[in-house]
Amino acid sequence: MAESNDEATPTPFSRELGDWLGSNEPKTLAGLGGVFGERAIAVAVLLLMFPAALPLPTGGVTHVLEIIAIIVAAEMVIGLTTIWLPVRWRNRELGGSMTGKALPFVVRRVTWAERYSKPRGSILLRQRWFNRILGAGLIGLAVGALLAPPFSGLDTLPALGAVGITLGIILGDLLVVGVSALIGVSGIVATLLLGAAVIDFFRSIFS
Repeated sequence: MAESNDEATPTPFSRELGDWLGSNEPKTLAGLGGVFGERAIAVAVLLLMFPAALPLPTGGVTHVLEIIAIIVAAEMVIGLTTIWLPVRWRNRELGGSMTGKALPFVVRRVTWAERYSKPRGSILLRQRWFNRILGAGLIGLAVGALLAPPFSGLDTLPALGAVGITLGIILGDLLVVGVSALIGVSGIVATLLLGAAVIDFFRSIFS
C-alpha cells in the first residue's frame, strides 16, 4: 500500500514552531527539547539571536540573549544534542513580548524562507564535525553582535547571520547557511572597520 502524502512529507518547521507557540506548553528553552529533539540547540540560538537581528531598540535585553546564545552554541561545539543551562535560565518563560510579538514574526519569516529553501548539502549538515564548526561560527557572530557599538545598528548583520545559519541547519539547506555566514562576517568586518576609523580619528585629534 502506498504511503499517504501526510506520512511522506515532513511537517514544515514553521508549522511545528507555530503549533508550539499556540500550545499550552511552557514557552521555555527547556521545552524546546521535547518538541524539536536534536534540532533544539539550533532552534534555541535562532530564537535567542532573532531580536538582535531586528533593527529596533531593545534596551539592552538582546545582550542577555546573546550571552545565553553563546553558551548554547558552545554546547554545539562540544557535541551536545540537548540544551544544558542553569535551571533558572532553562525554565524561565520567554515572556509576553517574545511569545506575543517576536515569535509570531519569526514564524512568518520562516514560512517565507521555506518557500524558497530546499535540501542542499544536507548530508554535510548532518555531520557532527561540521556542526561543531558551525557552532564555533555562531559563537563568533554572537560575540560580534554583543560587542558592536551601542545604537550603531551594527549588531544587526552578525545576528542576522546567526539566525540564517541556524535556519539553514534546521531546513537542511547548505546554501542558506553559506549566504548567512557571509552576511554575518560582513557585519563583523563593518564593525572592525568602524572601530579602526574611530581610533584613527581620536589619534589624529590628540597626536
